[in-house]
Amino acid sequence: MQMNLMAAPAPVPAPNTPGRAPLDRQAAPVLKLSGISKRFAGIVALNQVSLSVRPGEVMALIGENGAGKSTLVKTLTGIYQPDEGTLELDGKPLRFSSAQDATRAGITAVHQESVMFDELTVAENIYVGRHPRRAAGRIDWRRIEAEAEQLFERLEVALPVRARVKDLSVAQRHFVEIARALSQDARVVILDEPTAALSQREIQELYRIIDQLRAAGTAVIFISHKFDEIYAVADSYTVLRDGQFVAEGALNDISEQELVALMVGRAVHQAYPKADVTPGEVLLAVDGFCHPTEFQDVSFQLRRGEILGFYGLVGAGRSEVMQALFGLSPAARGKVTLDGREINIGCPADAIKHGIAYVPEDRQQQGAHLSLPILHNITLPILNQLGFLLRGRRKQENAVARHFAEQLELKAHNLCQLVSELSGGNQQKVVLGKWLATRPRVIILDEPTKGIDIGAKAAVHRFVAQLVTQGLSVILVSSELPEVLGLADRVVVMHQGHIINEYSRAEATPEIVVAAASGVQLAAGEQQ
Repeated sequence: MQMNLMAAPAPVPAPNTPGRAPLDRQAAPVLKLSGISKRFAGIVALNQVSLSVRPGEVMALIGENGAGKSTLVKTLTGIYQPDEGTLELDGKPLRFSSAQDATRAGITAVHQESVMFDELTVAENIYVGRHPRRAAGRIDWRRIEAEAEQLFERLEVALPVRARVKDLSVAQRHFVEIARALSQDARVVILDEPTAALSQREIQELYRIIDQLRAAGTAVIFISHKFDEIYAVADSYTVLRDGQFVAEGALNDISEQELVALMVGRAVHQAYPKADVTPGEVLLAVDGFCHPTEFQDVSFQLRRGEILGFYGLVGAGRSEVMQALFGLSPAARGKVTLDGREINIGCPADAIKHGIAYVPEDRQQQGAHLSLPILHNITLPILNQLGFLLRGRRKQENAVARHFAEQLELKAHNLCQLVSELSGGNQQKVVLGKWLATRPRVIILDEPTKGIDIGAKAAVHRFVAQLVTQGLSVILVSSELPEVLGLADRVVVMHQGHIINEYSRAEATPEIVVAAASGVQLAAGEQQ
């Protein structure tokens, strides 16, 4: 099968690649991690991870969503402290107790979403917290601005140092952060999905600056889901999977398809329950769904009794499509039909009225009211359907909440227990119960097992498989590839706001799906 990649933008070529000096693989690493482990409430996020990066090396840190990349970055930058393992900088062991410790040591990160002071100027943001001062103790503003200008001259970037950060583009904010790193003599710069919101011209500019960092001997850890970018800028790669180190090496020695195989590296269908249900006729159809900034020309169909999986990497636009379908954000244009009749969804109340429910990714901020008891959380969306007399209403509330608590195998002391006191998995079950209480025909599950333990995941998987036996249709959005492949009847793959392709359960192999989500075209023989 040939994938339709016409919607994906053309790759941005690497600048100066032919003239790039070969990396000295024998040089001593500037940064070395050995046996790093990190756990959260019994969940292993990193397990004995080791890696190293040399001066002037651009290392691509690669892995699926949930592979442990973000946890590793937070450990490197002092936000998290490892439970086990050692970190060495220039051969000397270090242990950071804060992000400031990491910055002072020479490790800094430029994130996809910059954390800056919008009302301050460019120069003030570069030197915030460490302003040079005159002899009398006053801040030396003239020196701050002069040194900031020198940094941008070094980067060959035209950026007024007195401009307010709130008026800058995403790319310009990245350049400010890179200048801040240079001002602190950073030994290691981590670029975490830096191109997600950049134009092709801005990506080229970033590539050029990365080459400057390389030439200056700065080690760069480059995190991206886009293989064309990885091959454009990186010298080497390190692959993580399920919080563990998998492989490392020179990028020249490995193909995109081999990297995909290292990212996936597991069988999935046997580990997930799958109800024996034959999907019926089309229930929901979305045609030409568009959003000004998040997604374009999204069309798909959902059948009765079907689990339709949506997979994509960071920035693919999956959640944004579902939020628009539920009325949380407006779609610029497009048509939604339910049972063959066009419907208008301007707000969540419209979606609920038509039998569409949405379980959001962020259960604590968007899904549940943590300060309320289980009872009130589950019945909140249907209060207007319960009796008006207080005694009768309470009886109905208890009956509804108890029904879904038992169905979902909720572990709690009683229905009056606050949701904030529950584990992450049980909080998720409360959110599921809340929306199932509306008796939906279509339920959208956005990352339904994110951040919950293995036992709770298994319970959610069993329940999702059971939903279709009860006549529901399910849209499953997940960054966990085994979850999508194990539960879905069909898989829709998105990349940069477009639907790239759709696969039947039999066609959807890990290699094909990850390659499509990464914008990689597999050869015919590699799609088996």
